[in-house]
Amino acid sequence: MFDLEDGLRIPIVGAPMAGGPSTPELVAAVSSAGGLGFLAAGYKTVDAVRREVDAVRALTSAPFGLNIFVPGRPLADRAAVEAYRARLQPLAEHWQVSLPEVVDFDDDAFDAKVDLAVELAVPVVSFTFGLPPRAVVDRVHDAGSAVVATVSDIGEALSAARVGVDAICLQGVDAGGHRATLDPDAEPDPRSTRELVEAARSAIDLPIIAAGGIATAADVAATLAAGATAVQIGTALLDADEAGTKPAHRAALHNARFTDTVVTRAFSGRPARGLVNDFITDFDAHAVAAYPQVHLLTSGLRAAAGAAGDPHGLALWAGIGYRSARSAPAREIVRDLWGETR
Repeated sequence: MFDLEDGLRIPIVGAPMAGGPSTPELVAAVSSAGGLGFLAAGYKTVDAVRREVDAVRALTSAPFGLNIFVPGRPLADRAAVEAYRARLQPLAEHWQVSLPEVVDFDDDAFDAKVDLAVELAVPVVSFTFGLPPRAVVDRVHDAGSAVVATVSDIGEALSAARVGVDAICLQGVDAGGHRATLDPDAEPDPRSTRELVEAARSAIDLPIIAAGGIATAADVAATLAAGATAVQIGTALLDADEAGTKPAHRAALHNARFTDTVVTRAFSGRPARGLVNDFITDFDAHAVAAYPQVHLLTSGLRAAAGAAGDPHGLALWAGIGYRSARSAPAREIVRDLWGETR
């Protein structure tokens, strides 16, 4: 079984970024550099995930990971989501997109993706948006894979330890993209990544992958010194050569007109940090805590904006260190972040 503490030449993990950025090429490049690349199974069919796992293995013999979304509760407030859908309708007409009907529940093929991870014996399997049942953890272990739980506070980390995971990915408020709160209705812990790591070290005896705000070599060094076993980078890889990030998203990372990030539920119904754009300005105050319902409502709108190259209709996920993102091979980015600390 892969050992996070002893199995990495470089203690840097490439974040699983659903929605396109985490391509097999990016994952393989991070792993080949000595870190641990992660595929994102979220929002993909099981067959697509299988093809991506096969593609990574064709590109590298190094260990890598697969991230799976844990399904949440059925929809509790349909009226609120229907009201949000109605508010989105004028934008849908602008983009000539048909908004889908509101669904009560969507499990993102959780069971089938777990089956696939077990079948393919992916070296590391991580779970986000919830904790896997103990029986799932045991199945993944029986396949020879390590299990990581992504959490956003110390209480969640302790809960993850009780289901038998091998490591914790602990996300601070600095992180870009979705915050991994176990309760989708809860407001995330406001502490920084480093503060959470310091608190976790005395509370939990598991390896910790620190995620959020890791933008420079100095950030890597300081976070490891705070007690992290490894650091996870996502925003730092968005403009990497191998990333599948949309061109408008890449450009926005360096565009002086985009000056701030904010945590919003406007795109998905879950709290997530991104660059402030017109969509957030127009819809953030009206967004509802309903995932994946809101995500499914806005997915066609985001796709249309991406095809048109319009950054104001995209979810421009980014952490607070987004200005440090650079265009370069992922291997170079990883090695520079590590090498400059030595």
